[in-house]
Amino acid sequence: MKYVDEFRDGEQARQIAKKISALVKELGVSKKEPLQFMEVCGGHTHSIFRYGLTQFLPDEIEFVHGPGCPVCVLPMGVVDDCVSIAERDNVIFTTFGDAMRVPGSKKSLLQAKAEGSDIRMVYSPLDALQIAKDNPDKEVVFFGLGFETTMPSTALTILQADKENINNFALFCNHITIIPTIKAMLDSPDMRLDGFLGPGHVSMVIGTQPYEFIARDYHRPLVNAGFEPLDILQSVYMLVKQLLEKRCEVENQYKRIVPPEGNKVALQSIAEVFELREFFEWRGLGSIDHSGVRIKPKYAQYDAELKYELPKLKIADPDSAQCGEVVTGVIKPNECKLFGKACTPETPIGALMVSTEGACAAHYHYGQIEIPLSEVGR
Repeated sequence: MKYVDEFRDGEQARQIAKKISALVKELGVSKKEPLQFMEVCGGHTHSIFRYGLTQFLPDEIEFVHGPGCPVCVLPMGVVDDCVSIAERDNVIFTTFGDAMRVPGSKKSLLQAKAEGSDIRMVYSPLDALQIAKDNPDKEVVFFGLGFETTMPSTALTILQADKENINNFALFCNHITIIPTIKAMLDSPDMRLDGFLGPGHVSMVIGTQPYEFIARDYHRPLVNAGFEPLDILQSVYMLVKQLLEKRCEVENQYKRIVPPEGNKVALQSIAEVFELREFFEWRGLGSIDHSGVRIKPKYAQYDAELKYELPKLKIADPDSAQCGEVVTGVIKPNECKLFGKACTPETPIGALMVSTEGACAAHYHYGQIEIPLSEVGR
């Protein structure tokens, strides 16, 4: 395939769906206990809802929405730390757009901006570095978040700041790692998973080898998947085929993007600038060992956690919000008591409704629309 519309061909999607249904029938799966496949990445969740892929698949297959949206797993206390930095007189606080609206215990960054704090949306950490160059009399802080997908660009920005000796730039590092997160999901007694759709963007950086423990130690198949409709359907087909053949392997559907060994230059930059934290706090998942990174002592002058005194409080989500249960796949987004009522994209209470990759936002925008199968893909 050469063009994006080829990956969205409705007829090919129907053909793959028929093959999946045939495999499921041969496997003898019941509707009462369907196969449960977790799509780790929020980008997959968005595509599944946007293209109505559940309507292609038999009832014996169910998607479980994982914690792969980095904005969605930000604890309230981290947002409060961001606001604490941003409200200082001499600070320009920079961040990606989705993080602006995540609720803290008292306010979001967007509300702090409305109250007068100098908070700016940027598209990359290099944009924040340029702001620091243009404002030498200000302290510029970049809120670094995301999995290994965004880690290299942040690391390279720190290296660039060091090379140019830019001293008014700092990073508030909240980058997270995918492998300990998946392990925590597998170790959870509440989770019943039959396989994984691997996160394609993360895998583009780390490769496929780090996932081998899932098949070897937990006996679950994983298929690294692309983000177009046919990518996801083919990946589901590959997962079901493994189960039918009683195999547990890590397969790579997204070969056009993901090399087995990952991106060596990106991995080198990460290793140069960051080191693992002992533990990291996740919204809905609690503390997970070695699931986040911090700046190495070599580049401590760029560490906002050392430069500023932060509250660093652990703050529980509102009792009425069920973000944690959605993130861990215990309930579906529309089963939350607040979904579509008190909690909407315009008035989000939980982080899963804020981000465009959040499961609740995706379900709100696309999941309530019933599309006749004959029209899907046209």
